[in-house]
Amino acid sequence: MAAPYASPAPVPVISVKPLVLDVPGRGEALRVRISAPMTGSDLPVIVFSHGFGSSSDGYGPLVDFWAAHGFVVIQPIHLDSRTVGLAPNDPRTPRIWRLRVQDVQRVLDRLDLLEAAVPGLGGRVDHSRIAAAGHSFGGQTAGTLLGLRVHDPVTGNADDMSDPRIKAGVLLATAGRGGDDLTPFAAENLPWLKGPDFAHMTTPTLVIAGDRDDLGMSVRGPEWLTDPYHLSPGRKSLLTLFDAEHSLGGIAGYDVRETTDENPERVALIQRISLAYLRHALDIEHADWTAARKTLSENPTPMGRIDSK
Repeated sequence: MAAPYASPAPVPVISVKPLVLDVPGRGEALRVRISAPMTGSDLPVIVFSHGFGSSSDGYGPLVDFWAAHGFVVIQPIHLDSRTVGLAPNDPRTPRIWRLRVQDVQRVLDRLDLLEAAVPGLGGRVDHSRIAAAGHSFGGQTAGTLLGLRVHDPVTGNADDMSDPRIKAGVLLATAGRGGDDLTPFAAENLPWLKGPDFAHMTTPTLVIAGDRDDLGMSVRGPEWLTDPYHLSPGRKSLLTLFDAEHSLGGIAGYDVRETTDENPERVALIQRISLAYLRHALDIEHADWTAARKTLSENPTPMGRIDSK
């Protein structure tokens, strides 16, 4: 489906992996993939956090699109990735949620080093325009950097791990409220979901949720995934995708078996809406976001709707 509004013309992309960062105390080196446009300057940054078990080899439909349209996309591989092979009884497992957040912070701490390691990228990155994005578990990781506070199952604390370097976010199919909203399985096996606090998540954020995304983590069904929008203050937008399940039409990869609701048009909509939102939230350009919302609202057979506050 052709884009109904203007967007930057795509350019060739260079992708480099693995870039390796030594992180004392992590137990494994932090492997990173960077995808960036081959041309352009003052390039904004998206740090993307993958879903549970995935890696930097995933999410090509989003990463490739964002990079081709002017963003440097950085993908750290978290310890829960199947490529790491961490045992379930590993002592780091209860701290996986926190180590994920620290992975993104390490990437930002060493952005100069990573930038210099990609041929032709040095000096072309705008360090003042950084966004965090993530899918599923990665959405919680990104949300924590945006101000979400997670009740740590080890310490019992809900620490502020927000990062002022991050100016905007995109949360895709991200967990909502804990407590009685969780199913017994989620409460027992995913303790980092028990007590999220969205009251401090003030950074501008686009939340994307499917209205058929029912993973069995919440007794409330798909509505649960809209909590990051409804329960957080500040400037937020919510893209609700009709008939979409957890992979939102296939964002996790071009050919992944987890995609049960494959829909290229839905993925194309997510690509365009997220790009327009990030360019708006990072104060790069605003017309595309205005046009995107108008076009979707006026479509007689829309694939979703956008709410904003």
